[in-house]
Amino acid sequence: MNQDIGFDEAQYGALASIAFTALFAVTSLFAGGLADRYDRKLLTVGSACVWSLATFVTASSVEYEQVLAARVLMGLACAFTTTSGYTLIRDLVPKERASLANSIYGSGVYLGGGLSSLSILLDGRIGWRGTMDFIAAFGVGAAALSALSIKGDPKMLDQSKNNDDTIRDSKANNLGAPSRDEAKEETSPISDVTDVLSIPRVQWLFAGSFLRFCSGLCIGVWAAAYYKLAFPDDAASYAVINAFIVGLCGVTSGLIGGYAADKTAVIAEQAGLEKSTGRLVVPIVGSLLAVPAWWMTVHASDFDSAMIWLAVEYLVAECWFGPTVAVLQSEVGERQGGTAQGLFTLTGAIGNLAPSILGILYGQQTGADVNSSLVLSGLLGNGVCAGYLFSAVCFIVSALQNDSDEEAFS
Repeated sequence: MNQDIGFDEAQYGALASIAFTALFAVTSLFAGGLADRYDRKLLTVGSACVWSLATFVTASSVEYEQVLAARVLMGLACAFTTTSGYTLIRDLVPKERASLANSIYGSGVYLGGGLSSLSILLDGRIGWRGTMDFIAAFGVGAAALSALSIKGDPKMLDQSKNNDDTIRDSKANNLGAPSRDEAKEETSPISDVTDVLSIPRVQWLFAGSFLRFCSGLCIGVWAAAYYKLAFPDDAASYAVINAFIVGLCGVTSGLIGGYAADKTAVIAEQAGLEKSTGRLVVPIVGSLLAVPAWWMTVHASDFDSAMIWLAVEYLVAECWFGPTVAVLQSEVGERQGGTAQGLFTLTGAIGNLAPSILGILYGQQTGADVNSSLVLSGLLGNGVCAGYLFSAVCFIVSALQNDSDEEAFS
C-alpha cells in the first residue's frame, strides 16, 4: 500500500497510532456511555457496517489523506463494537460462565493477529486492494450475522416493558402519562465515570490491567526487533512461528483462563468468599508465572529455546483478560458497564506509552561499541517482568477488597 500510494514512515506511524489507536481509545469512553443508554444490538451492527465501509474506502484510496480519513472512521466505529459487545455478554450469558464468554470474545485479538500474517499470502495473490475488499466483505457478513443472531438488547426490552407498566398504572390511577424523567432514569456521563472510579476493587483492577497492557505492548512492539538482533539468521522463521504462537497459544491461554476463573469463582463462593476474589486468582497466578517464562525468553542462548519459552509465556500470561473483564462488569452498576469498558480500553491506550519509553531508553544506551541485543534483552527482561510482577500485586489487592469496604469507601 505504502509503495502504491506513496507515504513515508512518519505517515505510516500516524496511521498505526493516532489515526486509529488514540481515537479508538478516547471514543471508547464516549461509546461506552451510549452503550449504557441505547440499543447495543443496533450499535454493534451499525459499527460493523461502518468499519466495513471504511475498509472499502481504504481499498479504493489513491491518496494518503483518503487512507487517513478511512482509518479514522474505522477507529471511531470499532470503539462502539467493543463496549457494546462486552456489556451484551454480561447481560446475555449466565453469570457462572462470564469469564469464559469474555475470554472467547477476547480471543478474537489473537486469531486476528494470526490471520493478519496470512493476509500477506492473500495480498500476493489478489493485491492489497483486493485483500482490503475481501476483509470488508467479511465485515459486512459479520454485521449481517450479528443482526440475525442477536435477538435483542435485554436492556431495551426490559425498559420497554417497564415503561408500558408505568403508563398502564398511571392511567389506572388517573395520573396521566409519566414524564420523560420518570420513564427513564438518566445519569450524566461524568457521574458514571466518577462512580466507576470510586470503587476500590475497580481502581486496583485498572492499575493491574494498565501494567499488564504495558508489558504486553512492549512484547508486541519490541519482541520482533529483539529476535532480529539476537538471532539474525532466523528472522524469517520467527515471523511464521510467532504468528503460530500468538494465534494458538494466545487463544488457548485465554480459553483455559476463562474456564478456570469460572471454576475458581464457584470454589470461592463455597468457601464464603466473593466470586470476584475467586476469578482474580487466575490473572494473579498467570502474571506470576509469566515472570520467569519471559525472563527465559529473552535470555535463551539459542533460537529454538527462545521460541519455546515464548510459547510458554503466552500460555501462562494471556489467561488474564477474560476473568478481569468479568470482574469489572460484575462490580459496576447495570447502566455503567459500557462506561467501565470504555475506561478499561482507555487504560490500554495509555499503556501504549510503555513501548515508546522503552525505545527512548534503548536509544540512550546503545552506541557503536555496545551489544544492542544485550541492551534490548535487559530492558525487555526487566521492564516486562516488573510489569507482570506489580500487576499481580495489584490484582491481589483488588481480590482482597470486599463489598463492605466498597460501601464504606463510597
